[in-house]
Amino acid sequence: MAKKIRVLMVDDEAQFRATTSKILTRRGFLTTVAESGEEAIEILKKSPQDVVILDIRMPGMDGHEALAQIKEIDPDVRVIMLTGHGGGESAKESLEHGAFDYLNKPCDIDLLSLKIHDACDAAREGVREEKKAGDIMIPIEDYTTIDPDGTIKEGIERLKMSFESAPSTSRIMETGHRSILVFDQAGELVGILSILDLIEAVRPAYLSAPKPPMADSMQYSPMFWSGLFTAQAKGLVGKKIKDVMSDAPLSIDQNTLLMEIANLMFTEKTRRMAVTREGKVVGVVREQEIFFEMARIILQA
Repeated sequence: MAKKIRVLMVDDEAQFRATTSKILTRRGFLTTVAESGEEAIEILKKSPQDVVILDIRMPGMDGHEALAQIKEIDPDVRVIMLTGHGGGESAKESLEHGAFDYLNKPCDIDLLSLKIHDACDAAREGVREEKKAGDIMIPIEDYTTIDPDGTIKEGIERLKMSFESAPSTSRIMETGHRSILVFDQAGELVGILSILDLIEAVRPAYLSAPKPPMADSMQYSPMFWSGLFTAQAKGLVGKKIKDVMSDAPLSIDQNTLLMEIANLMFTEKTRRMAVTREGKVVGVVREQEIFFEMARIILQA
């Protein structure tokens, strides 16, 4: 029989404490309650816990003070901060003092249960230092760049070179760029030129133009497109990068965690992001870098 997870619930609101404790117990956790930070400290001195759920706003010893003392008593215990009054700064302070996670009240009980299990899994596996954006990025000096007034022909030549050459960055050697960063004369990142941008540009304009009224069913027959691709491609020769480039990619700080990068790539539907240091672009993280990190972790497990 699996050992039950010991959870200490610390909250000054009696009703919330009682209700949450009862639900957690029904979920199979061995739940103990405390109404203050001081009481929690005394309990931990006598009875070690696996996870502590700790309210931040409490009379007397608040959650941040309690967290500091809890980590002195048991550095390995996982603490989930729980509050209805917190914000970004409070969460950051909790993280800096060793909290495992931070949730707002009212909190979905399924989410809280999941976080408790996550905390125990992390404790069993031990603390692992993960790489950050700056550790996996392609340095900007190894990435192809171009001026917005450069020609499409120049852009294509540079994209081809990224596949054919062998720069020092191994991941570029393996996959090629598939995009060019566009910097203006002031050194500001103003856009990106990707292969997909070029594919979009080669399509005839009428395919993207609004259809006239009463023409929702209008279809364009590919049977009449013979020679169209060549003609459209030649028509791009005189255009400039700024005519077809996309907006500048999303920027992230070099210390951004991998999970945040993965989440942003998914939610923002982007395949690459610019990495900054003190506001200056210093590299690029692509979906390939995230894939390589996933592969490394999974294949080494």
